[in-house]
Amino acid sequence: MTMHLNTLLLGSLAVGLAACASGEKASSEAAIKPAATTAPLAISVYSAGSLRGALTTIAKDHEARTGQKIALTFGASGLLRERIEKGEAAQVFASADNDHPQRLMRQGGWQPSTVFVRNTLCALTSDKLNTTPDTLLTTLLRPDVRLGTSTPKADPSGDYTWTMFEKADALQAGAFATLSTKAHKLVGAVDSPQPPEGRLAYAWIMDKGDVDVFLTYCTNAVAAQKEVPRLKVVQFPPELKVGAAYGMTVRQGASPAASAFAKALLAPEGQAGARRGQFAIAGGVDHRGNVRGCHHAA
Repeated sequence: MTMHLNTLLLGSLAVGLAACASGEKASSEAAIKPAATTAPLAISVYSAGSLRGALTTIAKDHEARTGQKIALTFGASGLLRERIEKGEAAQVFASADNDHPQRLMRQGGWQPSTVFVRNTLCALTSDKLNTTPDTLLTTLLRPDVRLGTSTPKADPSGDYTWTMFEKADALQAGAFATLSTKAHKLVGAVDSPQPPEGRLAYAWIMDKGDVDVFLTYCTNAVAAQKEVPRLKVVQFPPELKVGAAYGMTVRQGASPAASAFAKALLAPEGQAGARRGQFAIAGGVDHRGNVRGCHHAA
């Protein structure tokens, strides 16, 4: 009986020692095993729709250089600003004007804005219209010419268009009333019709023949013409020309990666990407890495 009890005790001790050794080995392996790395969170960038092509390319290049993912959200700048005001967590806001970034800054929580690229208003016309910069205003005022625009206040493109109407009125009395009344606001609003996947709104609208002329950014007009080659792009004459200054702001307390991406937009690589997208560049980064450009504190 005693021998049998001793055998049982020795067996239990052996099992216990084996389990202890196994546990120590597992703990040792866990201690030397490297911790799993967590991928950096994507930077949330809200951007004017007219920047889609250029900014998508710039963001991909930035990701390739740094490994930092960029999550892009495109839309009408005024509507994006309203979404941010309601609590959406954008870290960088790139607007088609500088008013919306300044408004966020004045409300608090956003840094002073910087103009980082520029654009210009153009006329995208049907192939059935024969007009030049010199005759463009006369063409727009014709009763039979249907005019498409974006939506003022919701989209800076609409605001720039209404500025052009005011310039036209200075050249020809009554032009503002005529143009603002006949304008069909077809994009930029919350309830604007959406083009099919992969189609540019302006090319889609003109391709359907909804209007004869669409006033939009020159970058949009050029892109629409590439999609629908029969369309024409007409520049405004100097007295009617309206420039667009695109402002960018970064949320206060945003991650260093977000600030780095904003700076990259003004760096030579980012500005080169903007040029490839047909934008005029603005600012840059000096030899010390400080951002140059048009800063606005009010």
